[in-house]
Amino acid sequence: MALLKFKRREDAAAPVTPEVEALLQGYSIEVMPRTAAKVENFRELLPQGTRVYIAHIDGTPIEEMIDTARRLARDGFNVMPHFPARIIKDRATLAEWIAQYRGEADVKQALLLAGGVSNPVGDFENSLQLMETGLFDGFERLHVAGHPEGNRDIDPKGGDEQVMAALRWKQAFSERTDAKMAIATQFAFEAGPIIEWADRLAAEGINLPIHLGVAGPAKLQTLLKFAIACGVGPSLRVLQRRAKDVTKLVVPFEPTELINELASHKAANPNFGVESIHFFPLGGIKTNATWAIENGGSAAVPAETA
Repeated sequence: MALLKFKRREDAAAPVTPEVEALLQGYSIEVMPRTAAKVENFRELLPQGTRVYIAHIDGTPIEEMIDTARRLARDGFNVMPHFPARIIKDRATLAEWIAQYRGEADVKQALLLAGGVSNPVGDFENSLQLMETGLFDGFERLHVAGHPEGNRDIDPKGGDEQVMAALRWKQAFSERTDAKMAIATQFAFEAGPIIEWADRLAAEGINLPIHLGVAGPAKLQTLLKFAIACGVGPSLRVLQRRAKDVTKLVVPFEPTELINELASHKAANPNFGVESIHFFPLGGIKTNATWAIENGGSAAVPAETA
């Protein structure tokens, strides 16, 4: 919580706007087993029923993932573990993971993605292959990855031809199955490119709801490190401009301006494809949850105090 001591008094007193409150309704957040272990009580931080993604980083034992899922489910949260295709050895391993999640934590939601490793360890290379196994039949909700600023892992030369082709396939999949689907995106820092990307998807006939990735409050150096590692595109300039202002170097960067712009756009354009906000708590889960509580009104009331 030390990061919050730099908050200016006038910012802390800023009123919650109906537009922001509406956008933050049903927000989700991402954790890893090692970061979740540092949180004593999630119910003091997150609204009842919050969707909590559990990131599966290469090298994390499945047992730790299951333990985290069991704890969150017991506390009344909707658990959505990552299934990174490139770290899953084969169909049998995938089936075993699914069986453990369902048996131990009644998991019915999953984020399917290629994963951050360059070379697959086994039979799977992308999320389409995971979906084609049929092993997720019966899941209530499947989310897939989106990249508002492109993804050079998929389109090495830039552009978005392969990314768009994959999203069209996933759109078609959603139309022939009962699973509720959405696109969970990488984080970005500017509203303009996000709005353009969402409108582009709509123009292409891709109408999967967008759960927009947003980086939670964090030190500027932390955000720059993660943004570069995750391949954030042109919106990185927002952080680079801020880094040139020495008066802001000690003040945590917050997503307030981005959320305000998106909330205003959503209010003025109800059909805008961003349905929900998905937080990457790069400065800590407690810090992110506290920002949401201070800015989200009824959308962010913790389960324990609701």
